[in-house]
Parts: sequence; structure tokens; C-alpha cells
Amino acid sequence: MNQTPAKLEGWSPDINDPKLLTDAMEKAFDYRGDVTITQRDGKVVEGYVFDRTTGADPRHSYVRILPADGSARLTIAYGDIANVKFADRNPASGKSWETWVKKYVEKKLKGEAASIEAEALE
Repeated sequence: MNQTPAKLEGWSPDINDPKLLTDAMEKAFDYRGDVTITQRDGKVVEGYVFDRTTGADPRHSYVRILPADGSARLTIAYGDIANVKFADRNPASGKSWETWVKKYVEKKLKGEAASIEAEALE
């Protein structure tokens, strides 16, 4: 069995087992860095996983990704995923919610623009 490492950076799990694939996609969703997904048709997409839907089986489970190249958001069925690799470097590593709040408050106190509004997910 392919155990989840303590750090996800650079991890490429064996996703041939649907349970391991679902676990990897959950980890990709929680990961704050990019992942590279290789689809069964050979297409490779690098980007940020911002949503996922887990259905009864891989054909009814999907991951939504913001491609790193700026192209349109994609929805990929778990059943179409041949491989997933977590980026070698997580840009959010070592950053926390508390650090973000501290910087937000500092900006507000200085009179700088700071917003907590999120982008609409369509």
C-alpha cells in the first residue's frame, strides 16, 4: 500500500485502487500547492485543485482544477486520471491562517486595501 508521506511535496501516489485515488484527490483538495494530473488519454494538466465531488465510483467522482497556465477551469472525472503528482514545492508551506489574519489586520490599520471577499466559483 502506498502510504501518505508526512509532507506531500513531490508525492506521486499509486492511484490504481479507487480508494487510494479518492484519498489522493482529497489530499490534493486540501493541498495549497499545485498538482500535476496525467489523464488516461495522455493529456497533462498542472494546476490548483479547488473543488472535488466524490460519487459512488470513479466515473461519478470529479475534480475541478485551475490550470497553472491560466486557461479555463477544468473538470476531470477520477476515472480519467492515470497519475497525480504533488508539486515539489508548496508555496503555502509554513504559512497559516493566523499569519494571513495578522497581515490583513496590518494592512487595514495602515489604510491599505485588504479584502476577504472570495472569487465566485461559477
